[in-house]
Amino acid sequence: MNERLFLLENEKIIKLIYKFSLPSIIGLLITASYTIIDRIFIGNGVGVLALSGVTIIFPIIMIGMAFSMLVGIGSTALVSIRLGEKKINEAEQILGNAISISIIISIFLIIFCYLFIDEILYIFGADKEVFSYAKEFLIFFLPGTIFQLLLFTLNNIIRGEGNPKTAMYTMFLSSIVNIILNPLFIFVFKLGVKGSAIATVISQFISCTWVLLYFYSNKSILKIRIHNLKLKFKVTRDIFSIGMASFAMHIVGSIVIMIFNSKLKIYGGDLAVASLGIINSIVTLFLMPIFGINQGIQPILGYNYGAKRFNRIQETLKSSMIIATIICIIGFSIIFLFSNIIVGLFSKNDENLIYIGSHGLKLFTLMFPFVGFQIVAAGYFQAIGKAKHSLFFSMLRQAIVLIPLLFFLPSYFYLDGIWLAGSFSDGIAALIMCVFIFYEWKNLEVQKRINSHNLTLQNATLSDS
Repeated sequence: MNERLFLLENEKIIKLIYKFSLPSIIGLLITASYTIIDRIFIGNGVGVLALSGVTIIFPIIMIGMAFSMLVGIGSTALVSIRLGEKKINEAEQILGNAISISIIISIFLIIFCYLFIDEILYIFGADKEVFSYAKEFLIFFLPGTIFQLLLFTLNNIIRGEGNPKTAMYTMFLSSIVNIILNPLFIFVFKLGVKGSAIATVISQFISCTWVLLYFYSNKSILKIRIHNLKLKFKVTRDIFSIGMASFAMHIVGSIVIMIFNSKLKIYGGDLAVASLGIINSIVTLFLMPIFGINQGIQPILGYNYGAKRFNRIQETLKSSMIIATIICIIGFSIIFLFSNIIVGLFSKNDENLIYIGSHGLKLFTLMFPFVGFQIVAAGYFQAIGKAKHSLFFSMLRQAIVLIPLLFFLPSYFYLDGIWLAGSFSDGIAALIMCVFIFYEWKNLEVQKRINSHNLTLQNATLSDS
């Protein structure tokens, strides 16, 4: 048995979570940091309107990320399960199909967006003041879609085969290149928002090349084989089925941001829209450790589910939810103590932006301590292949509860109502998630007893023979 696969089945769970999650956490924090740094550079180097323009097109970027999630998360869960079942050839087939799907989808997205770029920007809420900034950024950002999809998919599969450190190095490489090039293009070459977009595309290209080379090296369990690039209906269907939850979450997230932007335009104007971009960046930064834990435990859960080691699944789920909750409590405390300072980094000279942004940030994160375990729980269902459950829980917090609140609360609380919608949604979704996790835990107990009984019968049969 491969050493990595042996560890997935036998190493202490808390050590595995640490070993697999820490590289993901570091990598994601670096990625989130360069997104924040991008907006800091844009806000201070170009202006608030440019920052608002980038916020307007964020839903479009989220759609690209949605397709990345569709393929990347779906293929990673399947790869982990197949490795747990000791089916290396099938895992390699999934890898090859994931590459082909990523390329096909990205080409379609690029062509579609270029053909209808003006219409898309108007639909997503770009007005005359921010339109030029939004369009300029998007024109130069779009070619990187193919690298974005391939990078996310392949890097997740690297984690799925039990090599989180390499995945971390990939994200570190991308971030460093972007952090270096962004100020160079914005401040030195005076390229404005397009400079930020070009820097992002270059960083994605370099990192994409890096992960492709990995699968041709001796470090990889799985190899890219030409014959596996041919699409198989069953493989494609299974990838889409499992990845659909994350896809739907990001598509709905894009719609939610559109609704946010439209409501903020009414109740707060461009400053409120720019504030949303800042708030999203900050909240994303504090959520990255949770997403890192999710990525880290996915191969642990997937492998042990395939191996029918239900006690290890329970231990992984319990430990990761506790850790995620602790992280969210720490993040909540930092936000409330230092919100003015944090928001001020994005535009030191605009006091109105600092006030609106810091106040909105506090209201938006009132229920932040209850977010961590929800994300982990939704990731659990995804990792074990329960796509419908994962889809529901992913949609619950970000759409089913949130969207009605976005239309209801502003009527009574105006701008504050928009920020509070996020908090109320987190609180209600947390209560519902607690009920489902309770019943899932009982189901794991049943599965554990059944498996133990079957093993006893097998041992008895062997001893008799």
